[in-house]
Amino acid sequence: MKILLVEDEPKVSAFIRRGLEEEGFTVDTAFDGDMGARLAVAQAYSLVILDVILPLRNGYEVLQAIRTHDQQVPVLMLTALGTTQDKLRGFDGGADDYLVKPFDFPELLARVRALTRRRGQETKGAQLTLADLTLDTAAKTVTRAGQPIKLTAREFNLLELFMRHAGRVLSRAEIAGDVWEDSFDAGSNVVDVYVNYLRNKVDKGFSQKLIHTVVGMGYVLRVE
Repeated sequence: MKILLVEDEPKVSAFIRRGLEEEGFTVDTAFDGDMGARLAVAQAYSLVILDVILPLRNGYEVLQAIRTHDQQVPVLMLTALGTTQDKLRGFDGGADDYLVKPFDFPELLARVRALTRRRGQETKGAQLTLADLTLDTAAKTVTRAGQPIKLTAREFNLLELFMRHAGRVLSRAEIAGDVWEDSFDAGSNVVDVYVNYLRNKVDKGFSQKLIHTVVGMGYVLRVE
């Protein structure tokens, strides 16, 4: 599998590249945001590892360029910026995972494997449907009553989780463990924020609400 690493610190870049290559990955490196964006758009990668503080173009801008070109390639943000707002900005821009520096390489490797494995296991042509809501896991599209709904990668993953477990109440911990994996901060309200994002796109304007809060327990997708 081929990975793009966008990291401006030479020692950090060399350390990550060496470790990943020892695990059998092929790694291209970019040392500024412009080069990172050009490579991400010009070539096909199984994963992009992206720093935020970069010369010429910051990581959020590179992420925007990637998502304009490709909604499916997994992106792991790797940065010293670790506040909840920093993470929300990354996730809202379409990042799939977020790891804060300093980090242990085994943890980075575990996240790399999880993201590349998840992409490799995507079901071709599978559609999930509840009432008038349809999610296509292969085309990465969502419609409700025939109207297209545009979601970020994180919102899409959250909705897919709800639809695969329609009718079952999911706790915040379960949601975080599946959608955010180890990047979730138990002290943050990231899950609640993203459920509200999803509600505004899936339920707003429709008389029949599908995403429900179960007080003290979590959230559920169901027809009531």
